[in-house]
Amino acid sequence: MELEFPGDLQDRMARDRRNMNEVERWLSIAAGVGLATYALTRRRGVARWTLTGFGALLVRRGASAHCETYELFGINTAGTGQDTRRALGGSGGILVDERVTINQPIELLYRFWRNLENLPRFMRHLQSVERITDTLSRWHAYGPAGTTVEWSAEIINEVPNQVIGWQSIEGSDVVSAGSVNFDSAGAGLGTHVRVRLQYSPPGGKVGAAIVRLLGQDPATEIREDLQRFKQMVEQGITNR
Repeated sequence: MELEFPGDLQDRMARDRRNMNEVERWLSIAAGVGLATYALTRRRGVARWTLTGFGALLVRRGASAHCETYELFGINTAGTGQDTRRALGGSGGILVDERVTINQPIELLYRFWRNLENLPRFMRHLQSVERITDTLSRWHAYGPAGTTVEWSAEIINEVPNQVIGWQSIEGSDVVSAGSVNFDSAGAGLGTHVRVRLQYSPPGGKVGAAIVRLLGQDPATEIREDLQRFKQMVEQGITNR
């Protein structure tokens, strides 16, 4: 019999309650944020708080992926978990490819990045990365409207001081795969760091478009993350 830890049990129970697909989830969150914003900025009196309340309910509905009306009528559009390769194949994924040159040796940069718990120190969208084993980790990221997105990832390709490659585990909220490459820029010129990330956000490309409307652009975020990484390690702030 396989033991189930409390966190895993909560994750499974939450997934079992889901009856909305990812497009519906993100549309519900976006509609809720839009309705609440409209109410708070354009309406007054009872209508203001009534519409704000409806907006909050839509955000909660999308964040939990559970619709009471669907449950009442026995509707379930959630489907099953996606295989990472299938979800990202062809035009299914969103691709981000960014790079930066850092005036530090490869060994230091690789070692700092390989400790995945360091990543939230310069990646602002990450809340935390928890090491489970040497190759498995659990990630928590900030989502829209105060939500949190969680997924587990596995390192599938690693060459010390050259590359770290990973992909999400089937059933994760976010289906993703990516790599970070470290290459010498030449004697005394530092290191080229290149991050390639391909992902299928909740709601696919529709979800990605909604995220952009809410002011979040993954390519810009990764570019800014790499600049923070560069500043941090060039200033010698790497102890952890």
